Order: sequence, then C-alpha cells, then structure tokens
Amino acid sequence: MEGSQGRTYETHAYILAAIEPKMYLRDTRPRGDIVVQGVGETHFTLLDMIPNRGQKVHPQERVSIEKEARGKIDHVRRRIFYEDLAPESEEELPLVIEIIVTKHERKFVEFFNEAQPITTRMHSLQLLPGIGQTLMWAILEERKREPFKSFEDIAERTKLQNPKKVVRERIISELKEDVKRWLFVRPPRRDEDLRDRPPKRAG
Repeated sequence: MEGSQGRTYETHAYILAAIEPKMYLRDTRPRGDIVVQGVGETHFTLLDMIPNRGQKVHPQERVSIEKEARGKIDHVRRRIFYEDLAPESEEELPLVIEIIVTKHERKFVEFFNEAQPITTRMHSLQLLPGIGQTLMWAILEERKREPFKSFEDIAERTKLQNPKKVVRERIISELKEDVKRWLFVRPPRRDEDLRDRPPKRAG
C-alpha cells in the first residue's frame, strides 16, 4: 500500500503490548486511551495504535491497520522509535520479529540468493551478524550452484547455523538504529515522523 507521495505503508501489524493509561493520584479514572504498540508486518515499522472501544488485543496477534478495515484497531496514532517502546513491548519484540521472519521465510531466503555487493570491498551479506568474508564467499559459491530454498537449506550447505536468528538480530539492530544501512526495516525519517507526534506536556 502506497501513500500519495509514493511512501509505502503497513497494512498489518503484530501486537507487542497494550499500554494502559496512567493513573493520577487525584483522579478516580485513568486519563487517556489504551495505546497498543506493535510492529508492521512488511517494513517492521514500530507503531502506536488506538484500539476500537471494547476490543481486547493480545501480544503476537496479527491485526489489520488499513483505514477501511473493520477490525480491532481504530487507527494508527503515530510511528514510534525503539526508545519509545514500553518495557513489555521491548521484551516481546524479538519473539514477534521471529514470528514474522518465519512466516515470510521465502522473502528472507531470497535475500541470501540475490544480495549484491555494496562497494568493491563490502558485500551486503556481510552486514548480517556473524558473516565475514570467508562465510560470504561460501554463500556466494553455494547459491551459484543452486539457489537456496529455505533457512534449513542455507544452514545445511554453509556454516551459517541459524540464518533465521541472524536475520532477526539484524532487524532488531536496524530498529535500534545501530546501523548505517538498512536491509529489512523502513529507514527512519525522524524529522518527518516527529511532525505527527503530539506536543510534549511541560513538566
């Protein structure tokens, strides 16, 4: 799904956690809405979402976030960043990322089959944790013989023992912005995304 300026938006997300509104000492009821934090299925965009009234969501649940969808989510409030995650969302994130990577295994296996050099000295495969020059060449030689079919196939034919975990860790590093290049996550545009954020309250 693309926006009016060609930007691609998520259509589905996985729930990380539902954050209850804060209680204040002088109030008998909490202020504000329940906020659901989640991660987009396609570009791993971290999101704050508002559920429809009366709907309960659960960690690891897949939900539609399209505008016309009649589901559990009323609307996406804003894009967030890793440092905005509540502790329970941060704890759930690795498992949810692994669920998404498992579901879309073919997409990530294709990365191993099609990844190209970045410069004359660096290959994009080397951006994955644990892949140095020797393992990179082994992967390139094996895929030349026959394209990889699955994570298991990659592990059996190379010394990369857990490709799924390697992909998961790379995605988390990108979400933390501990990288200079993005392979799987929609790159952050902080100035642009911050425009949609509600102003912070003083104090």
